Amino acid sequence: MQSTHLPTLRGRGTASNPPNRFERLHVDRSGWVDPDDPPPQTVLLEDTSRSILAKNDSPDVGFDLGLNPYRGCSHGCSYCYARPTHEYLGYSAGLDFETRIVVKREAPNLLREALSSSRWRPQVIGLSGNTDAYQPTERRLRITRRCLEVMAEFRNPVSIITKSYLVTRDIDLLQELAEHHAVVVTLSVTTLCNDLHRSMEPRASNPARRLGAIRVLADAGIPVGVNVAPIIPGLTDHELPDILEAAADAGASFAGRVLLRLPWGVKGIFADWLERHAPHRKEKVLNRVRDLYGGALYDARFDVRGRGEGPWADQLSRLFEVTSTRLGLELPPTLSTASFRVPASTGGPQIDLFG
Repeated sequence: MQSTHLPTLRGRGTASNPPNRFERLHVDRSGWVDPDDPPPQTVLLEDTSRSILAKNDSPDVGFDLGLNPYRGCSHGCSYCYARPTHEYLGYSAGLDFETRIVVKREAPNLLREALSSSRWRPQVIGLSGNTDAYQPTERRLRITRRCLEVMAEFRNPVSIITKSYLVTRDIDLLQELAEHHAVVVTLSVTTLCNDLHRSMEPRASNPARRLGAIRVLADAGIPVGVNVAPIIPGLTDHELPDILEAAADAGASFAGRVLLRLPWGVKGIFADWLERHAPHRKEKVLNRVRDLYGGALYDARFDVRGRGEGPWADQLSRLFEVTSTRLGLELPPTLSTASFRVPASTGGPQIDLFG
């Protein structure tokens, strides 16, 4: 578990930087204890990757290829299962994950190159599946938008999941893709409680804004749904029916859910968050998580992670199914590759592979 002597940092999900599990040496940067010290700032770092599409072999994700314009996420969600991926870059899953954002400026060009290749077989691309493609940095850099411009030009299907109202900025491109049944958007909603949201996911859009995004997208004719995620047992699980109902009222046509996942260092980070912000519920939450994962705080098996096992998991599953059915929330629509084309602007003839 993390130390609890550190202060709460405004706009950050954690104040700690736990050791990187791959590194033998660790620099303790937990010195922000003086209120007069400047808070840690977000730093943008350049990514020099020469490919942009990441293969996914996880059967519980829903797509085989993902595109992540950013690594790290300044939304700062204390529970984020993607935090440990920052350790592969030599950083910490803690504050580093929120403040050291790796930016893939060449993502649109690399995507165009991939889709233009004779080896490319049209398929759904997940945007992004790891860190949020519409995190605050996107407002200025517009890398995600430029990637969507490429998707729309090629008419390649894309599935977007986000916690940000910023996705509504790109309605023009989403409508282009929707005309070809080539886009679906999911808004993740964790809680409807503003106080809980502010401390747990400090830089993500608030609950009302996420529901507002659903309404705007639905009104624009874009297939949109809600992902109740993560469901935190003993803290937010009782909100499941209310979130589904609010999303349905806003225009959501489908729904999904994911239970809290605490891999690797996220366990300590989230336990520390509970100690700071919900100490009276800490043991209840952690014990309930253990009930769902066979006595542990995490189970990495594909058919268990995000779903859990046992009576509590079964009860949540039944509640979700009954409520979704009552509200008419179904599975996400199947996206089509039928309209995929290689535009003449790429240097070759315009090709409609399936037309």
